Amino acid sequence: MYLFSSDADTLTGLRLAGIDGTLIDSAAALEAAVASLDVQNDVGILLVTCTLSQQYPDVIRELKRRPRPLVSEIPDFAHPEMNSASIRDYIRDAVGS
Repeated sequence: MYLFSSDADTLTGLRLAGIDGTLIDSAAALEAAVASLDVQNDVGILLVTCTLSQQYPDVIRELKRRPRPLVSEIPDFAHPEMNSASIRDYIRDAVGS
């Protein structure tokens, strides 16, 4: 798993849980992170924060169309109403089982 996060708190929290990631604060940072995904073959699941998905919907939509990695949107501090489910639940919804 890997995380593209729009805020440092979510990134730090998931790093503490053993999930590495990248803080995305601009379109250029997102482009660089997506390019790094093309080089990495060990990322099976990409977690993307809701805020990031809303800021760059076209890029995230293109990532979701790829066969790999599986892209799953997760809540961040800007979307506290979504924090009732676990990351496992979001991945299960993305996979469809």
